[in-house]
Amino acid sequence: MRVLILGGDGFCGWPTALYLSSKGHDITIIDNLSRRNIDNELESNSLTPIQPMGIRLKTWKEKTGKNIKFYNIDVAHNYHRLLTLLKETTPDAVIHFAEQRAAPYSMKSSFHKRYTIDNNLNATHNLLAAIVESGIDIHLIHLGTMGVYGYGTSGMKIPEGYLKIKLETDQGLSVEKEILYPANPGSIYHLTKTQDQLMFAYYNKNDGVRVTDLHQGIVWGTQTQETLIDDRLINRFDYDGDYGTVLNRFLMQAVIGYPLTVHGSGGQTRAFIHIKDTVKCLEIALNNPPNKNDRVEIFNQMTETHTVKNLAEIVSKQTGAKIAYIQNPRNEAAENELYVENNKFLGHGLNPITLNDGLVSEIIDIARKYSNNCNLEKIPCISYWNKKQAEGATH
Repeated sequence: MRVLILGGDGFCGWPTALYLSSKGHDITIIDNLSRRNIDNELESNSLTPIQPMGIRLKTWKEKTGKNIKFYNIDVAHNYHRLLTLLKETTPDAVIHFAEQRAAPYSMKSSFHKRYTIDNNLNATHNLLAAIVESGIDIHLIHLGTMGVYGYGTSGMKIPEGYLKIKLETDQGLSVEKEILYPANPGSIYHLTKTQDQLMFAYYNKNDGVRVTDLHQGIVWGTQTQETLIDDRLINRFDYDGDYGTVLNRFLMQAVIGYPLTVHGSGGQTRAFIHIKDTVKCLEIALNNPPNKNDRVEIFNQMTETHTVKNLAEIVSKQTGAKIAYIQNPRNEAAENELYVENNKFLGHGLNPITLNDGLVSEIIDIARKYSNNCNLEKIPCISYWNKKQAEGATH
């Protein structure tokens, strides 16, 4: 298939591009390299050395004989360039990663809140509008987040997108309906993803755009089989307080002898998925598009749940690292339960990778190899959700 990958230079986009290219798909990456610019802003680079896009693509061509094309386009603001590219390439599918992905970064200041809203919502709407204007029947695959639901449940499993409800009419009749599962965003970043859902539902209903929305858990791990081919293809490893996902951050801290920073009680339950399963899930979505008149297809893209405290204890047991319980910068419940359905990917043959000693050791090896690149000052999360959380951190 001809596939455009928006945000193909990022943590999930890059290994997805390589994986699908290795499977024989014709891949084009669109990215404005904004994540690299955010590194400059935060003065905190990936722990692993990320090569310029030109070197990445040249290396992939040298090692595999496969060509990946690249266009530097800001899809949130360069609508006509995006539309022109759709018309010229006539893709079968567009995979949309082109959103600012970090909740802490989205909460740093009013500027970061406005940037996240502007970038994420404009990118999604420009893509939808361009698909309609192009007149091409394109399958849009979007990487969303489990965080659209918040982190609490009512004792039931969060379904895959839709919730059956019963309403009572004024005449006393019972009417059954199916609605999007109620959103409860925990940050500005998560708020943008809830708005994505509504835009997908509208363009699907009004214009028949075929959409698959993947509500993904927190990604752990760094490398895939493709990024391991050559050091110049290595994937990102973020460990800082804004972009570092919790397990990778813990493992980095353990390697350098820094206490594992558990926010609050650590009783917050999160959904997780390994990066290798992320790329496989994208392939499953690509190979199983909804039909023209189907509603938006929603998958819960996760494989297991853990509390933050449990993760810290696992890492501490393996490495001997100490655990430090610190003020939680987020505005959230101290503890929660999380039950999630993920039957669709399992039904399509996904054999999930779950947390185990071997894979944790693999990440530790990466962290140890590049530990000299770590900036200790960037480890703590200093983005607070509101004034109350910030004031609590100073006491």
